[in-house]
Amino acid sequence: MSTSGGTKAILAALAANLGIAITKFIAFLVSGSSSMLAESIHSLADSGNQGLLLLGGKKAKRAPNAEHPFGFGRERYIYAFIVAIVLFSVGGLFSIYEAIHKLQHPEPIEKAWVPIAVLLIAIVLEGLSFRTAIRESNHVRGKVSWVQFVRRAKAPELPVILLEDFAALIGLALALIGVSVAAATGDGIWDGVGTLAIGILLVLVAVVLAIETKSLLIGEGANPEDVTLIIEAAEAGDSIQKVIHMKTLYLGPEELLVAMKVAVHTTDSAVDVATAINEVEERIRAAVPISRAIYIEPDVYVSDHVPLPKGAVPPVAGH
Repeated sequence: MSTSGGTKAILAALAANLGIAITKFIAFLVSGSSSMLAESIHSLADSGNQGLLLLGGKKAKRAPNAEHPFGFGRERYIYAFIVAIVLFSVGGLFSIYEAIHKLQHPEPIEKAWVPIAVLLIAIVLEGLSFRTAIRESNHVRGKVSWVQFVRRAKAPELPVILLEDFAALIGLALALIGVSVAAATGDGIWDGVGTLAIGILLVLVAVVLAIETKSLLIGEGANPEDVTLIIEAAEAGDSIQKVIHMKTLYLGPEELLVAMKVAVHTTDSAVDVATAINEVEERIRAAVPISRAIYIEPDVYVSDHVPLPKGAVPPVAGH
């Protein structure tokens, strides 16, 4: 996934959320609506999250060093995980706390037209941000569904922005319903109900983000399609007999480690083996360009039903 698309979506979301957070907080001060306070904190948390994603992307670009020979690509996963924690604590738990307070001490909403107008404007701005995230995601999503894209994407920025913007739009709709019903009935408890729904929504989205990012932090291998391409590329031609086994690991969203044991011809010299390995590496990088670190171990593979050629070294047991 290109980082430019993710950065564009982050900047669009950051600009929208900063403006929305300010207007929501002003509406809270004027109306006293707890839904508006929850939504202003939500937008402020989202703005901070976008800043964290930008910081993670910048830190991930640092060159490898002796202490971190594989580079810093996973910095992007760490900051995405922090985003989930911020969304859970600052956004979700605060909204639930404010909702409980409002339900225990309901107050009528003053000047209801102010929060309603602000919410309608915010829905438009969030919709524009969401459209940008969808457009950038479509460049790399391919034919997979949106659920698969969020679950399988190795670059965390676009899935995070998609979920944040989606949660923001649902939250705005819930806040609009809560404020409108509270204003129509004169009962402030509905404002608290809307706030509680927003808090629960944010907690659920944060949990989904945390689960998906945790999987990336632990270490995910290449998707099945890339695994197939790598094996086919390695076994193309007659440089080697076959791939005995292989393991892959994402060192970062755009850097894949490939380690494999391959069966070379039993009559190959050391020069022949080295040449074969170099050819395999070239084919793998051509087939899956993000395969940056490739480690290939040569071995001998002979079927139980085929005798070793005269003078050949017996293979390691199990191979």
